[in-house]
Amino acid sequence: MTSESITKFKEWRFGLFVHWGLYSLPARHEWVKNRERLTDEDYQPYFDHFEPDLYDPREWARAAREAGMRYAVLTTKHHEGFCLWDSDVSDYTVAGTPWGKDLVGPFVEACRAEGLGVGFYHSLIDWHHPEFPVDTHHPQRDDQEARAKSAGRNIQVYADYLHAQVRELLTAYGPIDIMWFDFSYPNRPYEDGTPNAGKGKDDWRSEELMAMVRELQPGILINDRLDIPGDFVTPEQYQPSSPMVRDGVPVVWEACQTLNGSWGYDRDNLDWKSPDLLVRMLVDSVSKDGNLLLNVGPTGRGEFDPRALDTLSQLGRWTRQHSRSIHGAGPSELTPPPDCRFTQRGDRLYLHVFAWPLHHLHLPGMAGKVRYAQFLHDASEVRRTVTDPDQTAQNTTMGGLAPGTLTLELPTQRPDVLVPVIELFL
Repeated sequence: MTSESITKFKEWRFGLFVHWGLYSLPARHEWVKNRERLTDEDYQPYFDHFEPDLYDPREWARAAREAGMRYAVLTTKHHEGFCLWDSDVSDYTVAGTPWGKDLVGPFVEACRAEGLGVGFYHSLIDWHHPEFPVDTHHPQRDDQEARAKSAGRNIQVYADYLHAQVRELLTAYGPIDIMWFDFSYPNRPYEDGTPNAGKGKDDWRSEELMAMVRELQPGILINDRLDIPGDFVTPEQYQPSSPMVRDGVPVVWEACQTLNGSWGYDRDNLDWKSPDLLVRMLVDSVSKDGNLLLNVGPTGRGEFDPRALDTLSQLGRWTRQHSRSIHGAGPSELTPPPDCRFTQRGDRLYLHVFAWPLHHLHLPGMAGKVRYAQFLHDASEVRRTVTDPDQTAQNTTMGGLAPGTLTLELPTQRPDVLVPVIELFL
């Protein structure tokens, strides 16, 4: 890790997560093998029919860039064990499917062509590998016979395999910006109470693995899921209530979020987040000095779902006009009004208005500190007033406000953007 890598990561602020694998064919969530207790034999038809003939990573990368995203992270291997590249140490790869061709290399090239940073997600778990134990998360965990047969499996043989694959990924595709491991679960019992079924740093040989990653890619950032500290932390499916800290020290963080609650393509899942909610999540992250990594799960034919593309397009219309309140921006020490968030770039303060008020927004302590105010989307002026603290409220006259309060005069009609932003020149 270098300070330049951290600075770049925090300037990006918004990224694309791509979860893609064999689970895109059943289209019932990326944990379908686990949830439905599927055996390798049950799962084999998805391998036999994986043929993403419409895969065009340049379209993915272009959609991400136009949405305002500045980096992208691809699942090279998820928990199912299937690899999106032709690994030298496995036959369970895209090379053995009807498609037969590397999917990772074209993705990397497409991201670079669109000016995006590149990250690799790689699962520490592998439900297909013959030496990975039938543990608390394994699809056969309720099968006592399968658990008994797996008793002699050697997790360190699997760890050798894990390290070998990470080495392949970090030597075959040029400079990589992010290594996103997933995940550790030490000291976790089986559901029936049987102990010691979890996995952690000793199983993965995490210190050794991290040292290898840094040796191969000195400028790379590594997340926090190896059961040892990483370069950034990864809250998943929730928004932190404040800037994140560890032991009282601020940390770099990235909220990873889905469009509809599923990471993989989930055909019948209709729980889609609205574009305005996603913008508010992005703004909320930046206001707390974090990033947002937003996921799309491609279909089995290699395309983004039309609903995902429509959402990305709407996000893009907002970020095109409001980029400078997000990219390269960060938190402000000032406290925003209720239902608002502040971000800041130098002497420009950005007020994101989540709930539209009637006519006025009051900024305590800001009188005399703002030389100009405008809506960011169209650069139209927002008028400013300071009310006499001793003014008496009567009929249509507003009462006095606390000394030093700056009031912004707003139109009755909310601007027709997902989240209105007022740019304040301090």
